[in-house]
Amino acid sequence: MVYVVTTFLALLILNIYSSNVSQKLFYNSKESAMLEKCQLAATAVSDLEVINPTTVKNAVSGIGSLRATRILVTDRFGMAIYDSAKENNDTGNYVLFPEVMQALQAKDVFSWRYQDGIMQSKAAIPIFSYGQMIGVVYIMEYDLPQGSLIQTLQSNTLTITFILELIVIILSVTFARAFTTRLRRIMESMRIIRAGDYTHKVVMGGRDELTVLGDEFNDLVERLRVSEEKRNHFVSDASHELKTPLASIKLLSDSILQNDMDVETIREFVSDIGNEADRLNRMSQKLLSLSKTESYEENAFEITYIGPTVERVLRMVAVLAENQQITIETDLIDDCPILILEDDLYQILFNLIENGIKYNTIGGKLMIKVHRCEDNAIVEITDTGVGIPEDALEHIFERFYRVDKARSRKSGGTGLGLSIVRSMVERNGGTISAESTLGAGSSFRLTIPIFDTEEAE
Repeated sequence: MVYVVTTFLALLILNIYSSNVSQKLFYNSKESAMLEKCQLAATAVSDLEVINPTTVKNAVSGIGSLRATRILVTDRFGMAIYDSAKENNDTGNYVLFPEVMQALQAKDVFSWRYQDGIMQSKAAIPIFSYGQMIGVVYIMEYDLPQGSLIQTLQSNTLTITFILELIVIILSVTFARAFTTRLRRIMESMRIIRAGDYTHKVVMGGRDELTVLGDEFNDLVERLRVSEEKRNHFVSDASHELKTPLASIKLLSDSILQNDMDVETIREFVSDIGNEADRLNRMSQKLLSLSKTESYEENAFEITYIGPTVERVLRMVAVLAENQQITIETDLIDDCPILILEDDLYQILFNLIENGIKYNTIGGKLMIKVHRCEDNAIVEITDTGVGIPEDALEHIFERFYRVDKARSRKSGGTGLGLSIVRSMVERNGGTISAESTLGAGSSFRLTIPIFDTEEAE
């Protein structure tokens, strides 16, 4: 509505402006013509030796191009010497027309008035003879053709203005209805999505801003759908994983309460309950860690070298490696600085190295190598364990996924470690991949951009 009113006012102003411009053009051309006629008459009168009504009439009548509605010549006092008007002739009378009074003050005067299709023009100039003002020439014209032309021009401009305004109104209403219909389509889609149907897509068509909005809306819905699927999957997996130790605890505690057992058996059952409780605690801690990793919005970074962090992790897993009789070999000579929190790097390396020990064979080897590759730091962790089946490699970074569930539970695994590793690596701008040969071992490759202090400076 505001747009329609604004357009209407703009067209109305344009109409008024066009009318004024056209009148101004006629005014300028008419002024020149009228003053030129006055000058011709004044020249003819100034050449007369005797000035009286007869001589002035003869002089003025002899000018062929001097055609006007009324021609009037006065003396220097404003008394009419000659008047061409047939009715209300002022010959012999003092003429007090405004144009005449101004011309008596030695000024060239022109006035113009347009009304009801009639254009009236008046002009007056003084008559000089031998440097002295001897009178005034006054000419008045009624110009019907030019008045009719101005009236036609104004009428056409007004008609065009209203036609354009009508077109603007029709187009505005049409576009407004189309816009409202498409916007209503988006609103309806929002209500459908709010009801829980994340498979719904809004189809807009076209190439305007609403189409872009519709595409963005569909992208957002797709993200919501994926997020909802992940959430449902996570809740399902978490429920399933938590149910197993809880069921074990319930079974063991019921067995203690419902059966007469000796102290040694009770101690064994209580120990099993403690192990299940520890497993629940580990699972809760890893779920909390995964949640913090995914909700982390602003990263705080520090320059960290990989080698010292690897050595710190190895000191923590030394006992575990000794129990498994695992030989650990390291190649940390080509160490690299990276921009990452040391705690994040520690947790990433700890998970990978711990897995390399837990799922290795007794008396196996674990190789850790750090080197550069162009602008990236590469960490390779290779074990000589049982390996990972080829069809399982693409799933090992998923939550709760475990290749050998029985062995994972026995070793205390929750299926969350590698998922946490991937989230932390990606959060810090890196990538992680895995290769494995069944029965020969696995290799994990961690790639993180190098932060070169010299280039930074």
